[in-house]
Amino acid sequence: MSIINDLKARYHNGNIVEKLIYINIAVFFLTFIFQLFQNSTNQISWLVEWFSLDDDFSSMLKKPWSIISYGFLHADFIHILMNLMVLHFIGNLFIQYFTQKQLLQFYLLGTFFGGLLYLFSQNYFPLFEGKSSLLVGASAAISAILIGITTYMPNYQLKLRFIGFVKLWYIAAFWIGLDIISLIGDNAGGHFAHLGGALFGFLYVNKVSNKDLNLFDQLSSLFKSKKSPLKTVHKSKKKQASSVKKTDITQQQVDTILDKISKSGYDTLTKSEKEFLFKQGKK
Repeated sequence: MSIINDLKARYHNGNIVEKLIYINIAVFFLTFIFQLFQNSTNQISWLVEWFSLDDDFSSMLKKPWSIISYGFLHADFIHILMNLMVLHFIGNLFIQYFTQKQLLQFYLLGTFFGGLLYLFSQNYFPLFEGKSSLLVGASAAISAILIGITTYMPNYQLKLRFIGFVKLWYIAAFWIGLDIISLIGDNAGGHFAHLGGALFGFLYVNKVSNKDLNLFDQLSSLFKSKKSPLKTVHKSKKKQASSVKKTDITQQQVDTILDKISKSGYDTLTKSEKEFLFKQGKK
């Protein structure tokens, strides 16, 4: 029980990158346990089949959650190890410049858009005609995070063991280059998903270029009424015009009084003029 309590404490106190790593590891072990209860080791477990993304658009009607849930499944140990290593380093770099909430949004939306490009490629590219596949893995989400932070600061340098300092855009270019080359391999559909996540990360950061903006707030703003903001802007302009006008009148009065002092002296001012000048001097 102490081990379980320790894991719970680590998860609770960890940042969003660590939480995502723990979730992916937990799901991986859960699928492994389900696989053990299968009659055949080559048979896909019920869990993987139900939460992975099929290559058919019609499957989205039966399990619409799969366009997100596939991003938490992995095919084998090497697959999850490589993904989580990259997520650890790039994710922690990402939250130094963006918020943890935004990293989660990049993870989920990168998974979503990666899944969309996967479905599109499987159904409309002649390369996949007569073939069927399932999509699993966090690579599309990680691609969105990597390309997003690279777009934000391409010349940032990472120190790599045995290599030295390397600019972030070199790493991103190598990452994308591998995906493009692998489009002719057995896992071409998976690499289309990676490119879909990467495309989302680039387009969003390139368009917004503001780390304080919330992704889901931006998407939801498309459905909000524009009448209220217009009214608010109108009122604000009216108040601003009134304030400017009042300031101009006050300055004219001060100039008139100062001109009077220069010509006739301070003693020639009336009591009200002296009080007005005294109040303006205290502001």
